[in-house]
Amino acid sequence: MSVAGGVANAVERALVHGCEALQIFSKNANQWRGTPLDPAQVRRFRRRVDETGITPVVSHASYLINLATTMPPLREMSIAAFIDELDRAHALGLLGVVIHPGTCTAGTEDDALRLVADGIRQSFTARPRRKTMVILEHTAGQGRTLGYRFEHLAQIIEHMDGSSRLGVCLDTCHLVASGYDIVSDSGYADTFRSFGRLVGFDRLTVFHGNDSKKPCGSRVDRHEHIGQGCLGTEPFRRLLHDRRFSRLPILIETEKQWGSEKAGAIVTDPYDVRNLETLRRLRDS
Repeated sequence: MSVAGGVANAVERALVHGCEALQIFSKNANQWRGTPLDPAQVRRFRRRVDETGITPVVSHASYLINLATTMPPLREMSIAAFIDELDRAHALGLLGVVIHPGTCTAGTEDDALRLVADGIRQSFTARPRRKTMVILEHTAGQGRTLGYRFEHLAQIIEHMDGSSRLGVCLDTCHLVASGYDIVSDSGYADTFRSFGRLVGFDRLTVFHGNDSKKPCGSRVDRHEHIGQGCLGTEPFRRLLHDRRFSRLPILIETEKQWGSEKAGAIVTDPYDVRNLETLRRLRDS
């Protein structure tokens, strides 16, 4: 949900849509520096989260951050921006920050995965008493991006000595785009058997529930409305009825109908309503 008009408004937007969990950007996702959080907004945000019972609440890190880069200026900016993301999440009382592992700019994937782990370690060292989680998002695998194989996530966790502050986010669009077949019965079973063996279900923290405009193995990240893409509705039905995931949130990142809010009013977004209703119907069927 958008934080337009103040971060606390995201909770109100979630409430009018009947959301049970929430993801926000705590600052502009395409800028290095964010406007400092308003203390009054922070207090209101935390109070409204408690009052509504919406949980968990997470943020998504800026898309500019690349903890895998070998370029010193970009690496320094990325680590500083990531520490800021963790600071904001801590102030808001969030469960954690979802982040893409990064893009390999030089060397091997193994080298880049070590750099990701080192960047996270530096962030933890800078804030040693914090408990905010870092939630590594599995990616679609475009270009030289990391995180498109379960082995990548497992390596980062291993390099971090299995830190309990590391979780994992699985995106349904990214799974299919990166080559994991969760559409067929056998492919779904094989995918999660592999995830359980390589990463472990104890690490799985949230799902991103998105259909995909592109087919399995395309390695192209293009989200589609639930049931209208290459996944269809059955993979979502399986997830919603899979006892292993019964307590995990599914956060949608589907297209919104921009401009539906007028003069700061909190109103429902027709696309969000449709996608959420589709998921609820699948859960209840």
